[in-house]
Amino acid sequence: MFKKILIANRGEIALRIQRACRELGVKAVMVYSEADREAKYIKLADESVCIGPAPSALSYLNMPAIIAAAEVTDAEAIHPGYGFLSENADFAERVERSGFKFIGPSPESIRIMGDKVSAKQAMIKAGVPCVPGSEGALPDDPIIIKRTAKAIGYPVIIKAAGGGGGRGMRVVHTEAALIHAVQTTKAEAGAAFGNPAVYMEKYLQNPRHVEIQIMADQHKNAVWLGERDCSMQRRHQKVIEEAPAPGIPRKLIEKIGDRCVAAVKKISYRGAGTFEFLYEDGEFYFIEMNTRVQVEHPVTEWVTGVDIVKTQIQVAAGEKLPFTQRQVEIKGHAIECRINAEDPYKFVPSPGRVTTWHMPGGPGVRVDSHIYANYFVPPNYDSMIGKIIVHGDTREQALARMRTALAETAVEGINTNIALHRELMVDPKFMDGGTNIHYLEEWLSKRQR
Repeated sequence: MFKKILIANRGEIALRIQRACRELGVKAVMVYSEADREAKYIKLADESVCIGPAPSALSYLNMPAIIAAAEVTDAEAIHPGYGFLSENADFAERVERSGFKFIGPSPESIRIMGDKVSAKQAMIKAGVPCVPGSEGALPDDPIIIKRTAKAIGYPVIIKAAGGGGGRGMRVVHTEAALIHAVQTTKAEAGAAFGNPAVYMEKYLQNPRHVEIQIMADQHKNAVWLGERDCSMQRRHQKVIEEAPAPGIPRKLIEKIGDRCVAAVKKISYRGAGTFEFLYEDGEFYFIEMNTRVQVEHPVTEWVTGVDIVKTQIQVAAGEKLPFTQRQVEIKGHAIECRINAEDPYKFVPSPGRVTTWHMPGGPGVRVDSHIYANYFVPPNYDSMIGKIIVHGDTREQALARMRTALAETAVEGINTNIALHRELMVDPKFMDGGTNIHYLEEWLSKRQR
C-alpha cells in the first residue's frame, strides 16, 4: 500500500478520497487554489500545497504545478477524483512518467474510451450493444453525411467525439437542417475539446439513462457492481441518481453487466469505470464510458457494501480485487440528490457565504459535503456543494427517508436546489419509477412557482 497520496481535486470528492486514505492508513496531500484555502479538507489534511490562483486553468488544470506538489511532498500516487484532469490521458501519462502511480486506468485505456468514436468501435468488437450510427467520425462530404442519416433514420443526434458533460450534442429532425448542424457541432467541438471530430447516432425518443459500475485490477480480475438509473437530468446534467434501476428485469441487467466485464477484460482496463447506456423498449445501447469514479458512486456503495474509492486505491497499489462477482450482492435501494448552490427556479449559480448549514441524520442517511457554516462558496467552480444519499430496504422506504432528510436540511446565506428535490420526492411519476431522460425538463416547463 502507498504511504502517501496526493489528491488532485477539490470539493466533496477531495474530502471523500481523504477519508478513504485515512481508513487505509495512508497520508493525504491536498492541493488547493487560493479560492479554496478555507476548505474543510485543507484544515484536515496531513499536508497541503497551494497550486495557484482561483481559475481552474491556473490551478486544478495546471499539470506541472500538481506534479511539482507531488514531488515536494514525496507522494507516491495521485488520485484525480472526477472532473478536471481525471479523464485526461496526457495527465495520466505525465504522472506515470514522473515516477508516480496514477490512481485510474492506463493512459491507453483513457484514450480509447475518452474518444467516443474509438470507444464505440471497441464496444462493438467486445459485443456490447451500441446505438445505431455512423461507423466512425463523419467525413466532410455532405452527400455521405446525408446518406448516413437516411440509413439511420431521423431524428439523428450529432455528437462530439471528445465531448462530455452533456456538451457537444445537437439533435437533427430533417435533412434540410443536417449539414448546418454538423458544421456547427464540429466548430463547437474544436473550440471546447480541441477535437473537431463528430459522429452521428439514431436519436432515441424516450430512453432512460442506465449505467453499469465496473471495477478491475491488474491481475485480469473484473466485476460489475450493479446498475444505476440516472434519468433525472436537466440539460444533460444528472440531478437525482438511484440504484438499482426500477422496473428493469434482473436477467437483462445481468446480461449487460457480464458483457461490460468481458469488454473491460478485452481492453485490459484497470480501476473503476462506468459504462453508460440508453435503455428503451427492453434494449440497452452503449453511449460512452467514464474512466473515473463518478459523482453518483455512493448509491452503488450502499447497495453493494463495496467502498469504491478505497478499492480504487488498493487496485492502483497492485492488490487483487478483494471480492469476486459471486460475492457482489445488491441489497435494498439507494437514492442520491445532488445539492447545488443555485436558484431552485432559475438555476442561476449562487456563490457566497453559508450562514446556516444543518445536514440531516438518522438511519440510512449519508451526506457527502465539504461545506460548513461560515464557509464561502467560491464562484469559480461547479455549483455542486454536496450530496444527500439515503438507503432503505425497499425503494419506498428510501423515498420516505429522502423526504425526511430533505425536510431536516437547512442551508442559509446562499440559494440551493433543495426546494426542487423536495418537490420531486412527492412527484407521482418519479415515485412510480422509470421516468425517461426528458421527464425532468418537461416537468420543469410546467412547474408553477
